[in-house]
Amino acid sequence: MLVEYHKWYSPNLGQDMELKVYGHYGKPFLIFPCSRGRFFDYEGLGMIKAIQPHIDSGKIKLFCVDSVDSQSWYNFSTLPGERNARHEQYDAYIVNEVVPFIRNKVNDPNAKAVTNGTSMGAYHALNFFLKHPDCFDGVLALSGLYSLESDEFGLKSHDIPHVFYNSPLAYFPNNNDEWYLNQYRNSKIVVVVGQGAWEDEAKRDSLALKQIFESKGVPAWVDFWGKDVNHDWSWWFIQMNFFLNAVAW
Repeated sequence: MLVEYHKWYSPNLGQDMELKVYGHYGKPFLIFPCSRGRFFDYEGLGMIKAIQPHIDSGKIKLFCVDSVDSQSWYNFSTLPGERNARHEQYDAYIVNEVVPFIRNKVNDPNAKAVTNGTSMGAYHALNFFLKHPDCFDGVLALSGLYSLESDEFGLKSHDIPHVFYNSPLAYFPNNNDEWYLNQYRNSKIVVVVGQGAWEDEAKRDSLALKQIFESKGVPAWVDFWGKDVNHDWSWWFIQMNFFLNAVAW
């Protein structure tokens, strides 16, 4: 397997950022790590090995980025608006630096990637897909929370106006712009959640997403796995392989 490591200074974030690329060819997948995770987590925690046949066959090419979650949503020492502002800088890093990097690597100036992640990475995957369908034409989100009004983030209803446009269950119901909706309708959307341990909030948010997609006429595969399916890497390995096989990305 071809593996590349890259590091550069991000003017949008004001710090060095790292990423790794896995594969020689295939549909680009932009991988977000779990909460406060790192660019090497998909490799270190076993996901690269678990889905290696899809990479080796040239079906997909992974671009695994770093997070700044500890500086944004998990920086509990700052106000909600400041946490949101730091995320917006991360948004600019992804869209203005990583997306052109991906397009250069796949030798296609118009290429669109699939966003992917588990847990907090699933939040990022869905949020970036919904906000930037000009950059992404698919999402594979596993076990995510899609509202920032959650005990996980320490934000309450009165904080939501400060983070509104990064909380999908807040802004997505109000997005009736046909340009966005048509982009979504021509994309591959998969949201997956188990019904076992630690999945209650993710199940709730996934059900809310399913209802919003249906109300807007946007085809989406929102899949609820069994009560034995936990918030755990061993299940995410299985789910990734299943949906990489089941969907023509």
